[in-house]
Amino acid sequence: MRNWASLKPFGLGEQKPNNYLEIWKAFRENRGQRRFAWRILRDGACDGCALGTSGMHDWTMDEIHLCNVRLRLLRLNTMPALDIRLLADVSEISGKSSAELRDLGRLPYPMIRRAGEPGFTRIGWDEALDLAADRLRRAGSDRFGMYMTSRGEPNENYFAAQKAVRALGGNSIDNAARVCHSPSTFALKGALGVAATTCSYTDWIGSDLIVFIGSNVANNQPVAMKYLYHAKKKGTKVAVVNTYREPGMDRYWVPSNLESAVFGTQITDRFFLVNVGGDIAFLSGALKHMIDNKWVDRDFVDAHTVGFPELEAALAERSFEELAAVSGASSQDMLELARMLGEARTAVLVWSMGVTQHEFGEDNVRAIVNLGLSKGFVGHEKSGLMPIRGHSGVQGGAEMGAYSTALPGGLAVTPENAAKFRDLWGFEVPAEPGLTAPQMLDGDLDVLISSGGNFLEVLPDPAHSRERLARIPLRVHIDICLSSQMLVEPGETVLLLPAQTRYEMIGGVTATSTERRIIFSPEIPGPRVPEAWPEWKITTELAARARPEIAALVRYTGTPQIREDIARAVPAYQGIETLTAKGDNLQYGGPLLCRGWNFPTPDGKAHFSLVEVPAMDRPDGTFVVSTRRGKQFNSMVHEQRDSLTGATREAVLMNPLDADRLGLSDGDRVTLRSARGELSCRVSRAPVAPGNLQVHWPEGEVLIDRTKHSPQAGIPDFNAVVTVEPAAPRS
Repeated sequence: MRNWASLKPFGLGEQKPNNYLEIWKAFRENRGQRRFAWRILRDGACDGCALGTSGMHDWTMDEIHLCNVRLRLLRLNTMPALDIRLLADVSEISGKSSAELRDLGRLPYPMIRRAGEPGFTRIGWDEALDLAADRLRRAGSDRFGMYMTSRGEPNENYFAAQKAVRALGGNSIDNAARVCHSPSTFALKGALGVAATTCSYTDWIGSDLIVFIGSNVANNQPVAMKYLYHAKKKGTKVAVVNTYREPGMDRYWVPSNLESAVFGTQITDRFFLVNVGGDIAFLSGALKHMIDNKWVDRDFVDAHTVGFPELEAALAERSFEELAAVSGASSQDMLELARMLGEARTAVLVWSMGVTQHEFGEDNVRAIVNLGLSKGFVGHEKSGLMPIRGHSGVQGGAEMGAYSTALPGGLAVTPENAAKFRDLWGFEVPAEPGLTAPQMLDGDLDVLISSGGNFLEVLPDPAHSRERLARIPLRVHIDICLSSQMLVEPGETVLLLPAQTRYEMIGGVTATSTERRIIFSPEIPGPRVPEAWPEWKITTELAARARPEIAALVRYTGTPQIREDIARAVPAYQGIETLTAKGDNLQYGGPLLCRGWNFPTPDGKAHFSLVEVPAMDRPDGTFVVSTRRGKQFNSMVHEQRDSLTGATREAVLMNPLDADRLGLSDGDRVTLRSARGELSCRVSRAPVAPGNLQVHWPEGEVLIDRTKHSPQAGIPDFNAVVTVEPAAPRS
């Protein structure tokens, strides 16, 4: 009973998701294809969040693994082709939301639209591929780019696409990791010599402490709440560092566990509210307290790390008053987190977009790593550093080399590494980094290939993205359904190429979870869109036709051959070629990286980092606004109201003290203004740190300065300084 959230049976009357209703909605949405939908759930690897499954089971607990995210994505895999008459004149559908466009159905076959034409007409695969290949050939290596989303993307698609782009002479291929965890890659690699989570999900259960920093797994990885239920039963304490006291992280009703479903589970033991951008100051203050109270594991630090004396000296020059002013939390709060860490023998530190999506995202992660290293919370069971992923495909994207700044295996783009892949593949591989996703739109591309994704909803300043997309002479959109960026006016030509889902590919595919588990997902028998191609075939065929002299070097016979190529190119993935059936998997690096405190760095030691505490200067009367997710998956909005918070898509979450000071009540209409744009919202009082606001993403991107990004990863800073102006009263 100690962890019960409420005595109300099933949380009646509480603000929480209705998980059983979600099951009913999925049942209703997939009518006519329910057997196919069931086979996908039963046999496929989840295409939702990156916890990782085989069917409806995982490697963390002996219970059902099925979340609302996956249920909502299910219809994308079972819906029929759309009525192509809708595309004859896109003015008829250009005002529809992305959700409405998705609901129209699957892309049935290749289509083309030329400048001046009202809509799309049918085109054959050969004609479409030849047209695109000819333009790629004429564009040259520095005037084309490719962007890949991560929803449902298997490793095979990523690997084939990056190889095709490099065969075309460029490195300008990027994926959704660029705008989520790219700072984590840089910070972890520099500090530990590895660029992925160091532990497994099983390490949560029985750890003394789990700290979530800028991460809301209740919304983004719902099954993780079941992991936390089991962790709480084992006595694990949970702390959350965030700008908002997330209701789902406070209390949660796990639907598939009888006790939690009836009484709910109190998840978090201690919330620490900080300013947007105040993480470094808060975490540095906690570490300063740990040093002062002799809670640092000096034996580990002295034997296995470098850089701590310099960090200790730098922190000594900082006052707690200064750190508190920047962080928005008190010195006492910092002391409480320090004590929790100091008393813990084991701990897992988990972070997400609230940490990385800043212009100092890399330093945010380094501050977390510093805290974890101070107690040696890495390399042994029940401890670790975990950048938790939000998509089933995002971990594998960079590891396959679908990254403008990294080759397969995460190798830096250098002449030496490029030569390795030249020797492996038989064609020249460019030795200079390519364009990142934001840079692609700021450049002068002749060709943009977009696999899924939607720049209008992913990048800051959507008006700028629309204007730049309309300038590109040829846009090639590879997808399973319509998106708003497809309807942007052609520079010259727009091609729509229909792709297969991960469940339709002959030979099956693989995906890599947050815990580095490479999971086989078999082909699922069911209805097909006859002219949809596997994406790996589309990208390699474009390269083969653009450069027929090396066509044999880039074409594949199927996904088994791609996996053999991956095993040769990425040593950590050796064994992927043996995965052939449901349930087959391997966890590269084993359950723990850096086991026994053996760090694959040049000197064999972990590295503490000196991080600057960013200034938090902002004009009086302004607020810092950050973007958050609601009932959605990435930019795919599923509901207008978030079942966890009760907030609608037009809400601005505001501390009650700030609302009172401005004379605002719940539901009042206000306008947020930044240096870049404005957004009309309705006030929703919420437990947000004073002086901070939250709005939903992607709606809030109109406020964001697209020129602000982190120095190494180039991740956009999805935060802004704004004023709040009450709407003028109606006359």
